[in-house]
Amino acid sequence: MAIRIEHTIDNQTQAPEGAKKLFIKSYGCQMNVYDAVRMGELMKPHGYAMTENLAEADLVVLNTCHIREKADNKMFSDIGRMRDATGGKALIAVGGCIGQAMGEDIMKRAPEVRVVFGPQTLHRLPEFINKAGLSGKGRAVDTEFPELEKFDALPLPGAYGPTSFVTIQEGCDKFCTYCVVPYTRGHEISRPAEHVLNEVRHLAGLGVKEVCLLGQNVNAYEDGDVDFVDLINKTADVEGIERIRFTTSHPNNMTDRLINLFAEQEKLMPYLHLPVQAGSNKVLKDMNRNHTAEDYLAVIEKLRAVRPDIAISGDFIVGFPGETEEDFEKTLMIAAATDYASAYSFKYSPRPGTPAAAMTNQIPDEVSSERLAGLQALLNDQQEAFNATFVGKETTVLVEEKTHIEGQLRGRSPHNIAVNFDGNERLIGHTIRVKITASKPKSIIGEIVLNDMQQSA
Repeated sequence: MAIRIEHTIDNQTQAPEGAKKLFIKSYGCQMNVYDAVRMGELMKPHGYAMTENLAEADLVVLNTCHIREKADNKMFSDIGRMRDATGGKALIAVGGCIGQAMGEDIMKRAPEVRVVFGPQTLHRLPEFINKAGLSGKGRAVDTEFPELEKFDALPLPGAYGPTSFVTIQEGCDKFCTYCVVPYTRGHEISRPAEHVLNEVRHLAGLGVKEVCLLGQNVNAYEDGDVDFVDLINKTADVEGIERIRFTTSHPNNMTDRLINLFAEQEKLMPYLHLPVQAGSNKVLKDMNRNHTAEDYLAVIEKLRAVRPDIAISGDFIVGFPGETEEDFEKTLMIAAATDYASAYSFKYSPRPGTPAAAMTNQIPDEVSSERLAGLQALLNDQQEAFNATFVGKETTVLVEEKTHIEGQLRGRSPHNIAVNFDGNERLIGHTIRVKITASKPKSIIGEIVLNDMQQSA
C-alpha cells in the first residue's frame, strides 16, 4: 500500500452514557485505517464508544503493521506505554499484520496482552473480548484466514464525511521479495460485486459522494464475469456517487480497458497511484516485480495518451539489497521520465520471513539515506511544480471538512490535491468550483467561484 500513517481514530459520534471506552491505534497502510474504523463500528452494538483519551479506555486495540523493520519492537514499547497509561485496567488486544505474523508469541513477550488476531478475523473481536473478559484472565488467539467471512459478518459502514473507502479486494499473489502482505493478508480474494455495490448504495444513501475502491492489488479484482472495469462502471451507476478513485494498483494489472476507462468514465478521477519501486530492471527482477522499467513507462505513456492531465503517484524503495549506484541512477531516471504529481519513497527495510531479508548484499544505512534524500528532493520538486500548474485555473472541489483555521474549508481536486479556501461550513458535502490563487508543496489555495447556491449559503 502507498500511504503510511500512524494515528488513533474517532468514530465522530457522541458516546452513549455509561458506554465502555475503546481506544484504537492503527499503524501502516490505508487498509489498516479502514479496518480500524470497521472495528469501532463493530463494537458499538456491544456497548463500546470510541475515545481518544487513552487513560479512560476499557479496551485498547493496537492495529499493527509489519511493513517496517523492528515494527514489533515499537509495538511492544507501545504495549507497555498503554498499560501504564490505563493503570493496567484496560484489556489490551493486538490485531493487524503483526498479530497475524507473531500470534501467541506476542502474549509470551507481553503477558498483559490477552487477545491477538489477524486482519482476516477482526470481525470476531466481540467474541474474543467476551472470551477473554474485560476483568478476567482469559485469552484468545485467532490467526486464521477465513475467506470473505469478515465482510459478511461486519455491519454496514457508517459515513464520516462525503468521501469513503470501500474494500473490494484483499491479499496478494505477487510475492514481491520484500513484502509480507501475502503472509499476513493471505492470497488475493475479491468480494462479490453485488456485496460491494450494496455497500456503495448504502454509503450513497448516507450522503457519500466519492468512493475509493480499496485493495492490496485493487486492479486484480475479479468476480466471475465482472472484472475491475465492470465494477467501476457499476459503481458509477449508483445514484449519488459523483467521484470514483482506487488504490493500490499493480502495473501488471493495468489492462488497456482500464487505461481507456480514464477517458471514457467521467466519474473516474484523473489520478492513479501506480507503484514502480525501482528503475533498474536488475533490482526489479530481484524484487520479483515481474515487470520491467520499460513496461511501466509504456503504461504511463498509454495513460497520458488517453488522459493527458492525469496525475500519477507512485511508490519507491531505495537501498534494496544489491542496489548499485548505477541501479539508483536508473531509479532517478524513471522518476524523471514519469514526472510524478506525488510519490512515496522509503529506505528498504528487511521484513522478517521475506526472501529479501535473507539476501547477503544488504546496503549500508548511510548509503540508503543519501540515496533516499536525492530521490525525495526530485519527487518533491515534481509535486511542487505539478501543484503550481493549477494557479490561475478553476477546478472542482468536493468540500470535505473545516481546517484548524477559522472560516477555512478543505477539499480535494479531481487530481487528488488538497485545496484550502475560505467558505461557509454548510458547503461541506457539496462539489463547488474554486479558482486557484496560490500553490504550496503539498496543497493549493483558492477562492470560491460563486454560483447561486453558494451565494445563498
